[in-house]
Amino acid sequence: MCDGTRVLGLGNIGPEAALPVMEGKSVLFKVLGNINAIPLCISTQDKEDIVRFVKAIEPCFGAINIEDIESPKVFDIIKRLRDELSIPVFHDDQHGTAVITLAALINSLKIVDKKIDKIKAVISGAGSAGYGIFRILKEAGCKDIVVTDSKGAIYEGRKDLITINSQNLDKQEIARNSNSNKLIGSLEEVIRKADVFIGVSGKAGLVTEGMVQSMNHNAIVFPLSNPDPEILPSDALKAGARIVGTGRSDYPNQVNNAVVFPSVLRALLDTRVKELDEKMLVTASYAIASLVEKTHLREDYIIPKVNDPRILPLVTDTLKKAIESNPKDIPKPDKIK
Repeated sequence: MCDGTRVLGLGNIGPEAALPVMEGKSVLFKVLGNINAIPLCISTQDKEDIVRFVKAIEPCFGAINIEDIESPKVFDIIKRLRDELSIPVFHDDQHGTAVITLAALINSLKIVDKKIDKIKAVISGAGSAGYGIFRILKEAGCKDIVVTDSKGAIYEGRKDLITINSQNLDKQEIARNSNSNKLIGSLEEVIRKADVFIGVSGKAGLVTEGMVQSMNHNAIVFPLSNPDPEILPSDALKAGARIVGTGRSDYPNQVNNAVVFPSVLRALLDTRVKELDEKMLVTASYAIASLVEKTHLREDYIIPKVNDPRILPLVTDTLKKAIESNPKDIPKPDKIK
């Protein structure tokens, strides 16, 4: 379900323009997850209208996938729907992107021989994708994370984040749990001496070759904004990056959430749980990363292809086992549909 306010890297293009993207997602759900999906693009951007609409159609569906709704509005919508619906509510932009990004990072770190708890990771973009990536990296053991938005580094005490309101609760969580060195300033300043850069800002050309050169040796650079990344992969490699991932299909290492979202939603439907926590999402990331065997792992092949037939059975089985091992922590539907 989509309101057209944050479609890919194109922004607020409206429900009509969003429909082809949602149709494509529906095809991927069927082909990669054996899930019958219906694209719903609605002509309202009002939060309460969206919640009412989804609640009204709940009896017809086994799950709801929220897609391409602007943040921070989408976080309130997700919370409301999870509290008020009896079926799973999945947020691909947040959770799908997070899982595949961590999977790509796990294998990249093997190549450069670095440990996740020893790296400095910089995330550009604090919307749905950036927030989800921050949370999964934290759960995976990354201790030095700096997230930036249009105002620069997010840190505890930043003036615009001091006032508690529903518009910045996600950024306040980021501020409390990241940037332990209290770095301030622009992305250009905080990316220095970073081991990993992850771009989900939607801002083309945000990163220069000089910024990549200021990173640590064997830098891992994931400019994931689509269709126009923060830096072209070819420019990042020319600047000295060891490994580059991208959101685009015309370069190697496409960090594509289509690898993830069909199998994760399939697992939710099969187990009839309403949501997954970050610990379970981390297990999904490691499962996906394991599909690239050590003998095949290289700088231009860090994650499996989206049509790899091993993904669906492995990820669903991994998540089912994780759910079964922690049943008390997982919210189940109140009734059977």
